[in-house]
Amino acid sequence: MNQPDLARSPGIPTDDDGPVFAEPWEARAFALALRCHEQGLFDWPSWAEALAATIREEPELAYYRQWLLTLETLLARTGTVPDAERLQRIDAWNRAARATPHGEPIVLGRDTQDT
Repeated sequence: MNQPDLARSPGIPTDDDGPVFAEPWEARAFALALRCHEQGLFDWPSWAEALAATIREEPELAYYRQWLLTLETLLARTGTVPDAERLQRIDAWNRAARATPHGEPIVLGRDTQDT
């Protein structure tokens, strides 16, 4: 499969070496989107169009939050991740985040509710 044209991704933060990330999760979200593209789940023009729509619709979100929301939307749209499963995963992450002491990594399953 052709490499994605990253220049077509609106607003992507870059420097002379390529994309830049403020946090490790941003790099992971970026890599996940590239991997999904490589697996043929969506083409890059579709990605760029969907990301542009997310940026227009959610301008208050930080860039990589927009990137992640776009990825979730495309994976739901393609049926790769059903919406119910996506919402369950978000809920599990939120519960785990609330149950995680400050400064420790968030681990799914670390919460007070049964999953």
